[in-house]
Amino acid sequence: MTDLTPHPDPEMDEFEQALLRSLDQAKRGEYARVSTPQDILARRRGRPAGSVKEDRKVQTAIRFDPDVLQALRSTGRGWQTRVNDVMRDWLKSHSAA
Repeated sequence: MTDLTPHPDPEMDEFEQALLRSLDQAKRGEYARVSTPQDILARRRGRPAGSVKEDRKVQTAIRFDPDVLQALRSTGRGWQTRVNDVMRDWLKSHSAA
């Protein structure tokens, strides 16, 4: 691998080193798959075909009081999954009716 003088910005230096490592890997034939512009345009958005779970989640609308919603969202990314898990646990000990 070619060593360069470290970049003064640590994040940029890390990026440059990672780029050089990937070039070395490509020269050795590792991870050398290169996507052409046609490959990129041919890709479709979303999950790859066949990757959908049988028991996938269902989108729904639920209304929360503003303070409850704010508290849930304030817990960060994944708050909806955590609410789902809490509801699943609650259903284990309570009747769904």
